[in-house]
Amino acid sequence: MASITRVRERAEEQASSMSEDQQTTIRMLANDLHRLNQSVMKAVEAGVSVELVRSARHHGGDGHWGDLLMPVVVTNRH
Repeated sequence: MASITRVRERAEEQASSMSEDQQTTIRMLANDLHRLNQSVMKAVEAGVSVELVRSARHHGGDGHWGDLLMPVVVTNRH
């Protein structure tokens, strides 16, 4: 759980020099990542392996970009 908490802490640290709108967006992203990490852990506990891979990169047109992810899920069938 420590690494999940660290995601939020790191986002807050990085957001300190941003505008209010940017800070709000980063907080939302950190919360969504927290939920994503919890879902990955639940999937692993349910018996599947999950790898998140970049499926695309979104460009904002002003030099900013963000990676878009998709899951690759592997089950062991015995």
